[in-house]
Amino acid sequence: MEAPIDEEAAARSNVTPAAWISGLGRHVPREQFGRYVIVGVWNTLFGYGAYAAMTAALTPVVPHSYILASIIAAPLNITVSYLGFKWFVFKTQGNYLREWTRALMVYGIAVVLGIMLLPPLVFLVRLVTGLDRAAPYIAGALLMGFNVIYSFLGHKNFSFRVRG
Repeated sequence: MEAPIDEEAAARSNVTPAAWISGLGRHVPREQFGRYVIVGVWNTLFGYGAYAAMTAALTPVVPHSYILASIIAAPLNITVSYLGFKWFVFKTQGNYLREWTRALMVYGIAVVLGIMLLPPLVFLVRLVTGLDRAAPYIAGALLMGFNVIYSFLGHKNFSFRVRG
């Protein structure tokens, strides 16, 4: 006796990458995603700029300055990001402390993970590229890719979730 064919499961297994990406778009309003990209570009430039400036300023003073720079830059970058998402992307009203606290939780996980991953990633970049002085900057930029996806999902579903 043959097992019955699950046509829905069979259809899901043949999904093309373009169809999969298009399916993701149904869960995010187009206008909101456009605003997210714009604010995200600003957040990326501001956040990386703050990290790079602090790394450069601390390098003559502190060994492994990129770690301390990451810790110092995080609260500033989170606050700037939170305000951009609140005012321009999710456009929520009030609830500043609650939403900011939730944003801190979302980013806190990413910060802790980033701080744990930064030293081995810096080591790996140095090993692979031989770029000793540039390695902390390259590693910091690589970690941002993860943060972009994680933060949007965390903010949409937790920080700025509208109770319905």
